[in-house]
Amino acid sequence: MREKILLNARNENIEINGFDCDYISFGKGTDPLIMLPGVGDGFRTAKGIALPFAVMYRCFAENFKVYAFSRRNNMPEGFTTGDMADDLSDIMESIGIASADVFGVSQGGMIAQKLALRHPEKVRSLILAVTASRPNDLLRESIDTWLEMADNDDYKGIMLDIAERSYTGEYLERGRMLNKMLATVKPKDYTRFRILCRSCLGHDAYDDLEKIKCPVWIIGADQDGVLGAEASLEMSEKIPESRIYMYEGYSHGVYEQAKDFNDRVLRYLMWQKIGR
Repeated sequence: MREKILLNARNENIEINGFDCDYISFGKGTDPLIMLPGVGDGFRTAKGIALPFAVMYRCFAENFKVYAFSRRNNMPEGFTTGDMADDLSDIMESIGIASADVFGVSQGGMIAQKLALRHPEKVRSLILAVTASRPNDLLRESIDTWLEMADNDDYKGIMLDIAERSYTGEYLERGRMLNKMLATVKPKDYTRFRILCRSCLGHDAYDDLEKIKCPVWIIGADQDGVLGAEASLEMSEKIPESRIYMYEGYSHGVYEQAKDFNDRVLRYLMWQKIGR
């Protein structure tokens, strides 16, 4: 009961500017922390999963008010990571978040980059985990593979390929089994997933990264099978005074697989909080 009170997990939806968006809020802290997921949001939004999500990230609940935002429902074709960042900025204003620490994973990290560039006053610090500032050959190959499978209605293939690219060691078999179970419930269609995938291929913030002025921590994985280790390394070289931590022996799903991942993120956030 005490944990449920602490988590205070809520499933929420906001309607704004002619669109609506599902999101989760939890935690009893006053400092806002925004979490942005990857292209998996193309198959399942934040709708209805507040409690399990909050339990997974409960280490943040004591010190932060956490928000996990999906992309808008019914995205138009050609919607970009910049458009998604503009949506997020509007939503933040609507619900009263002046600025926040922003933690983006994979495509969520791409949106976070755009938010920091287009709306810098909204971002106090950035955590960019297993993400890229522009598409590289490996990312293009990953996305093209998933798009081809989507065209062939091969949802199971997508989920198993994601597992193969995301996990390492003994955790790989667990990932295969979990994704195979998830693949038993196929999406109604692949439109949302395709839009998110194509937005990754069109994302390019590399030349502007040096304009990001807030504190930035980059987390990469040396065996990342979706976008490679070099995606994290080149961001680190380009963003002034950024910090980087590279996990060894992990792949794109390091945020699920590494037992110390959330604690590392929390330590960084608390360090930023003390310094403000």
